[in-house]
Amino acid sequence: MNSADHMAGMAGAPGWLARSAFHVVGVLFILSEVALALGVQQGWWWLVVSLSVVTSHLMHGQLIGLHEAAHGSLHGNRRFNEIHGVILGLGSLMSFSLYRAAHQSHHANLASERDEELWPFVHPYKPRWFRVGAAVLELALGLLFTPCLFLRTFLRAGSPIRNRRVRLRIWLELAAVVLVWGAVLACCAVFGGWRYLLWMYLMPALLAGNMQSLRKYVEHVGLCGAGVSASTRSIVAEGWLARFISFTLLHEPYHGVHHWRPGLPHAALPLNTCVLEPSKADDLPPFRTYRAALTDLFAALPDPRVGAQWLRNAEPHNAEAARGGVPV
Repeated sequence: MNSADHMAGMAGAPGWLARSAFHVVGVLFILSEVALALGVQQGWWWLVVSLSVVTSHLMHGQLIGLHEAAHGSLHGNRRFNEIHGVILGLGSLMSFSLYRAAHQSHHANLASERDEELWPFVHPYKPRWFRVGAAVLELALGLLFTPCLFLRTFLRAGSPIRNRRVRLRIWLELAAVVLVWGAVLACCAVFGGWRYLLWMYLMPALLAGNMQSLRKYVEHVGLCGAGVSASTRSIVAEGWLARFISFTLLHEPYHGVHHWRPGLPHAALPLNTCVLEPSKADDLPPFRTYRAALTDLFAALPDPRVGAQWLRNAEPHNAEAARGGVPV
């Protein structure tokens, strides 16, 4: 999608600072990594531990850059977009092409049983214990669960990814992930860099992966309506801190806008919140605080579900119960 398409439908043009969010986050991430390296070298563990948390948030912002690259909106230049997407994928143990193909399925089949990103929560036949177990794993080990979730999409029988050229590219990128991280581990073994790997990558990446999972859950899990507005939580929060958090997350909290208009660059999302106004009875209005959105999610986690198929699946049972056939 070209830049003209991106600009179509926008309520005004975003400012330069909003457009620079990914670059600002990237610079802050590099500075935090340099400080982490210095802290590890000098043994300033109070600084290392505290900076690891900050770095994980900035790393989460970089992960969202992978999402933007998958939509072709990270850079105006297509080649730069592809190269940056592959690099970000390598850093997150992910094939960029695999992420893009599966994410297209998410947009095309939002909250339906064909939504690969929200497996297993979109399948009413999956037992509650299985869905709860998947949620625990994803929220606690997102760094590993997320690549495995996408690998399932790629490797399972009946995979929606059928194009031979795409599949070949995915295999090549997966091989690159193995080679790059094999080289990193070999260098750590030879030069004794395990402490640096632990504190500069592994600890922040574990936290960032969990943040990514939590954000995904806030966006969709627990919503059983049909359509974008009924199956997506958006956060339109006020105040400088809330806006700064949104900025460092490349405005992903305006998630409903992204699903309504996936071609918009992230900087334009806050300018198009008019599409979030409810138009049907089951539409969800945007949340005004992050706390309210988290509270709504946590209420749904004991029985994590996504999609209107859960309600349709329950209708025959409820009808039978009304006739006195089975208990609800």
